[in-house]
Amino acid sequence: MRLYLTEHMDQRRLGRRRFFFFSAIFGLTSIATWFMADLLWRDGISALEVTLLAVFVILFAHIAAGFCTALVGFYVINRGGDSSRITATLAEGEVPLLAKTAIVMPAFNEDVSRVFEGLRVVFRSVQETKQLEHFDFFVLSDSNQPNQWIQEEVAWAELCKQVGGFGKIFYRKRRQSINKKAGNVADFLRRWGRRYRYMIVLDADSIMTGRALVQLVGLMEKNPQIGLIQTAPRIVNGETLFARIQSFASRLYSPLFLAGLNYWQQHEGNFWGHNAVVRVQPFIDHCSLPELPGREPFGGRILSHDFVEAALMRKAGWAVWLAGDIDGSYEEGPPTLIESAKRDRRWCQGNIQHAWLLTTRGFRPASRFHLLLGVMGYVSSPLWLLFMILSTIHVFAVLASPAAAAPGWVTDTTSLFGFDLQVPEALTLFALTMLLIFVPKIVSVVVTLGDRAETEKFGGKARLILSALLETLVSALLAPINMVFHSKFVLFTLLGQGVAWVTQKRGSDDDGTDWREAIITHGGQTLFGLVWGVSAFVLSPAFFWWLSPVLAGLVLAVPLSILLSKAGVGRAARRLGIFLTPEETTPPYELKRLHQNLAECYRHLPPFEPLRADYGLLQAVLDPYVNALHVALLRQRRPSEEAREWFVQLRERLLREGPAKFATKEKMALLMDAESMIWLHRELWSCPAGSLAEWWRLAMRQYNVLTYAPTTALYR
Repeated sequence: MRLYLTEHMDQRRLGRRRFFFFSAIFGLTSIATWFMADLLWRDGISALEVTLLAVFVILFAHIAAGFCTALVGFYVINRGGDSSRITATLAEGEVPLLAKTAIVMPAFNEDVSRVFEGLRVVFRSVQETKQLEHFDFFVLSDSNQPNQWIQEEVAWAELCKQVGGFGKIFYRKRRQSINKKAGNVADFLRRWGRRYRYMIVLDADSIMTGRALVQLVGLMEKNPQIGLIQTAPRIVNGETLFARIQSFASRLYSPLFLAGLNYWQQHEGNFWGHNAVVRVQPFIDHCSLPELPGREPFGGRILSHDFVEAALMRKAGWAVWLAGDIDGSYEEGPPTLIESAKRDRRWCQGNIQHAWLLTTRGFRPASRFHLLLGVMGYVSSPLWLLFMILSTIHVFAVLASPAAAAPGWVTDTTSLFGFDLQVPEALTLFALTMLLIFVPKIVSVVVTLGDRAETEKFGGKARLILSALLETLVSALLAPINMVFHSKFVLFTLLGQGVAWVTQKRGSDDDGTDWREAIITHGGQTLFGLVWGVSAFVLSPAFFWWLSPVLAGLVLAVPLSILLSKAGVGRAARRLGIFLTPEETTPPYELKRLHQNLAECYRHLPPFEPLRADYGLLQAVLDPYVNALHVALLRQRRPSEEAREWFVQLRERLLREGPAKFATKEKMALLMDAESMIWLHRELWSCPAGSLAEWWRLAMRQYNVLTYAPTTALYR
């Protein structure tokens, strides 16, 4: 029997909000389309111009949607906030009785120190709320590297000993990493989900304060019709210039867009995959992900699972809310432009898969719109590239026309893409487009300047304005680079090239991106920009100058990527007060605690270099404590006789030859076999030294030094 639930807002009132929002998008797009069509069709219409107009309409509608979201967000903020927000259902200071909640943190080859020091901070913060009894913590590992696996186990045991976390903090390593993060969480729910009413999902780089976690669970208890509440994580801890610019932009501009999103979506919000609370039972019952027809990249398992899970939750009748005004939700962003592109490559394939689901039976219109925006987030880039290339071809076509022997716009810089800006329609269209792109940023700055205390947190009025101007300049240079990146990703997806699941680099180092990596990654973009620019200049100097902002980003891609990747440059900007955020100027206690803990961890020296590559395996075999811990955490399996013979040969060869010639899969197989690990430990300590590989003899000589070094800080 289908579940129908009472919603927070009267449907007629919500209908009026959505009518206003989508009518504004439609109105702006219609006006721009009318001007564009009038310009294109003055001298007749061609197939090229029809294509130009069609692409223009799609792109302008996408821009208009973002502008209208910011517009209604400004309206909401200007009138003192939205009374129809989920956090308003819980009075200030009110803490209802909480229910059992699992805080889960999936991990895949992450920096172990960062994962467990972050977990320590969250645990301590919850402990300080006096509500720890309601929360259990789970690290769900899919790490496929021996070092990471053993480090995680040791770090878990040490953390539990230090904070009294046994029975509250749990570690689980899957044998088979099926379906990536979504499969990891699903496996947890199948095994332990029914013990908990709620689940809070964190990323490996997430930090949430105890107050925020208690508030989320309290909101769920107060509103039994809600299936999911998504917070808006703030990007923190950036060291490189790229990371600090992203953090500044997100912190400054997001309040407008978050208020606008909540205005029209209300109880039909979206899920971003982490820093959110989920009601476990309906999630288990209704959010099992379907397998798409066909093979990857379009078919197979869904990569971007979060949007789909929110749509399935709404389909079942449960509310999904965005709580953008909850403080204490943080995450870290990619440190460099190249790392950001790697993440976008994975997200691109996942979002394009959503095109299959746009017409799924039973999905709510708001859910379809969320899926469409996810698709457009990447498809818009090749459309922009197509639009500009078609504009270039259009210029060629006009020049080749006998009627255009010397058109004024060819040499006159008062023209844009072949349209004379002295014509009122062309000038209006240009002004309208610039308005939609830049006004949300200007309004965000103005709103922040209206709050003196908030302005000081950004470094003061002058630094805030300067930072916003520099961010706009850098964003303008990065836009064409990301456009080409995303166009390439979409093309690869259409050609059937899937994407591997890779570890996301979250931290930063002083070296940043080197020239070799930058040239390999951005060289094609630079060459494309040079060829395009020379062609445009030969074609029409005026057209070239209008195209120059796009060309500048492409031509400067290599040095720009290197500059933005430098942590030293980022720290210099911070000393000058540029790109400051409130989380830097007035950091919450949890972030200060994390920074201090990690600084202490990273002071320790790495293990002896010849042993470093296989230090995890060394610990698990050599150290009695680590060996016993590792074996105790393994789930016992009975391998076949054939497999048992293979294990016997493998472990004997490991002692005789050392791990250098072993494949990672062979090392992982031995680590997963409890009998082999017990045998290896016993034999290593009982065999004559002459029968062991030189690597093991060296390991035993270094044993005392390595054993008593802080185990959670040995690798970065």
